Parts: sequence; C-alpha cells; structure tokens
Amino acid sequence: MAKRTVQTLLEMKREGRKISQVTCYDYSTMRLVEQCGIDSVLVGDSLGMTMQGYENTLPVTMDEMIIYARSVARAAREAFVIADMPFMSYQVSAEQAVANAGRLIKETGANAVKLEGGASVTEQIRAIVSSGIPVCAHVGMTPQSVNALGGFKVQGKGEEAAEKVLKDALAVQEAGAFMCVLECVPPKLASLITSKVEMVTIGIGAGAGCDGQVLVWQDLAAVTTDFKPKFTKHFGQVGEALKACFRAYNGEVKAGTFPAEEHSYVRSDCSDEYLEELNRRY
Repeated sequence: MAKRTVQTLLEMKREGRKISQVTCYDYSTMRLVEQCGIDSVLVGDSLGMTMQGYENTLPVTMDEMIIYARSVARAAREAFVIADMPFMSYQVSAEQAVANAGRLIKETGANAVKLEGGASVTEQIRAIVSSGIPVCAHVGMTPQSVNALGGFKVQGKGEEAAEKVLKDALAVQEAGAFMCVLECVPPKLASLITSKVEMVTIGIGAGAGCDGQVLVWQDLAAVTTDFKPKFTKHFGQVGEALKACFRAYNGEVKAGTFPAEEHSYVRSDCSDEYLEELNRRY
C-alpha cells in the first residue's frame, strides 16, 4: 500500500472508510505497527506518562518530542505520522508555533503536527498551515489544560459546553486543520461534529461516529494495567506475555541453564592448550 497523505486520509472520510490510528513512541514498535495496515500514527506527548512516568503531559519538551518522533518516522513507510507539539511550544505566539512546528517536521520526518485547543489557537494553526505544514487539531478534553479543566474529565456534557466544543471544531477547521482529535466527548456530539466538518475526526473516548479512532498502543495491548480508561479496550494481553518472558529469562539465568551451548560462540581461534597456558601464566 502507498504512503498515506493528507489527501488520502480526507478521501477516506469522503468515502466513509474508517481510519485507524495508534499512538506510538519508538522504532521497534513502529516496525510492528507498519506491518498491520494502521493508517496513521500519533507520536503523542502522552509519552510523558507512558514512557517517562510523569503524572501528566506537561513536563515533555520539544527536544524530547523530536527524539521520539524521529525514531517513529524512521520506521514509517506507509503510515501517516503526526507529531505532538508539547506544552508551551506554541501558546506564546504564532511565530513560536511556526518555528517549533518547523523543527518537528525538519528534524523528525513527521508528516504533520498536532496542537491542542480550539478557537484560542486558530492564529497559530493558520500560521503553521501557511508555512506548508499540515495541522491536526485537538478539542474536547485537552490534556495540556489538565490544570485549567480540573482533571481528566469528559467535555461537552451540558448544552453550553457542547456548543463550545462544536464551535472549537468549526474554528480549527476554518483555520486550516485537516484533522481533529475529539477526546472524551459524548458520542452524539462527536457524531454531530463529524457530520458538520470536512476535516477528518479521530475519536478517543468519543464513540464510534468519528471518522477514525486512536488508542495508545500500550493501552490497547494491555501493557499498562494499573489504570484502564473507560474508552480503552484490551485487544491482547501483551503485558502478561512480556512478564512471562521476563520470568522465564530470570529463572534460567539464575538456574544457570541460559545460555546453553547453542546460544554461545563455540568456535575459537585459540586452542585449549593455549587457554591452559594463559591460565598458568596469569
């Protein structure tokens, strides 16, 4: 299959074909993702939580995003790669937003950038798009605003709140976003937004009415088991499989059964006699 582009993703929406997206952070995992037909990959600033152990995404830096996004983009031959703009890398001004979006594209090989916010970031979106960089927006529950929102909570539940989420989606589309993540939004509202916009909508905790879905790979594979959001489904038990591997390895190392002869380099240019001589000499 050919490399996905902005145009092919928009065509998928127009034709009613669902778009699959996963959040991924490293080369090895991306190589596996690439073999499974996933349409798009998001290198999210959620790496602050999944890869670095922070309680939220706020500490992640531009330099860190570049390191992770670069490793993912190296493995992506067909999937469309989107790199997150971390907290305070675009909020100050449109000029700052363009400079950092440019870094993400130039230094990683990603195909687009993502930033959070609705009407409040339309100036930044316009400036980035005008510079030739595709933008994925993100409305509803925006993790970088966790302190202002009072936690990770569903957005758009009441009438006034629902109208705000809709207006935010319309605003980012008008500013030039080709895609928008709808996070923790009631399904009926997400379906309404999807029907009213031409841009691609990607849901996470927003029901099945969006054009596509995104999940963090560690969540969908049950690698992280200490917390399971309501919107996450475990499609496998990779965490348990990995623990079984680690336990088996630990046991064989401690029992002295690994490595066996077949795991060792048997051939040597040194004879047994020479090794004995070395033993006597030293």
